[in-house]
Amino acid sequence: MPVKDENEYEDLLAAWSDLESGLGIILGSPENTQQFAHRVLQYDRWMQALMQRDPDAGLYLLFQLASNSPVGYSASHSLVCAVLCHLMARELNLPIKERESLVHAALTMNVSMTAMQDLLANQSERPSGQQQELIRVHPVKSAMLLGNMGVRDEDWLEIVGGHHDNRVDAGDFRSVAPAVRLTRILKMVDRYAAMISPRLSRAGRSATESARTVMANTSAKSDEIGHALMRVVGLCPPGTFVRMDSDELGVVLRRSPKANMPFVAIVGGADGHLLPTPRLHATAQGAPSIRSALPASGVRAQLNHYQILGLSHQATSNL
Repeated sequence: MPVKDENEYEDLLAAWSDLESGLGIILGSPENTQQFAHRVLQYDRWMQALMQRDPDAGLYLLFQLASNSPVGYSASHSLVCAVLCHLMARELNLPIKERESLVHAALTMNVSMTAMQDLLANQSERPSGQQQELIRVHPVKSAMLLGNMGVRDEDWLEIVGGHHDNRVDAGDFRSVAPAVRLTRILKMVDRYAAMISPRLSRAGRSATESARTVMANTSAKSDEIGHALMRVVGLCPPGTFVRMDSDELGVVLRRSPKANMPFVAIVGGADGHLLPTPRLHATAQGAPSIRSALPASGVRAQLNHYQILGLSHQATSNL
């Protein structure tokens, strides 16, 4: 259901922002959150409702948010990972129970280091020795903290505790235990989402570069996960800046039935100036094609996201 008017756009933007803010509050003060596990379930349902409303608009807003600012990095990163895991679970036809364990783990995998994760995103120097040690032990500490706060889903806890453990990469994807399979999914999604997000010490990578790096480092036994991730978001997900082979600047608006041939909003001319009004282009229908994805840090344009998302009606009428 594409955005119809400016009020609907503002409502959608506010809903995603409120979801991220609320998630940030409980991740930042888990011990002070009553019925923590139930709150995570509520945020999961809220996220599902927003994705059901318009998954491409959701991805657009999330990728713009994740790739443009390191402020509130921990909550933003967790939400991006949860959305990608939700889409991956559907793509891989996982049972509902496995999907819930996976998404809840994505939302809470860094709960023991929320404040430090936000700090690291905003510091220019490399992590200190003490910070490196906290990073190393945070999966186990997060799982222990969740257990102490009443989480009784063993798969949820195991996924959180192992999401940086290379031992989960052993064995065929479909034959390993469910918790191992789910941990492997989260591990890849976590790595991919982290690459596109900026730190003060470095710019985020382009979505295409992130995807190719993740795929290059994927073992043959995890190929199914990598291919599923590419089917779900493509090389250039909604919200990704792209340079067209016409030298025009675009931003990916929606996925299309043809893999890696999304609908693009052309927002800048070849002369480097922004267009007064963005125009829709279906890359599956001909030139110009996408030459390359761009990291958000390399684009200084102030975009009117309402205008861009408003082109969704034209895109969906072409499907």
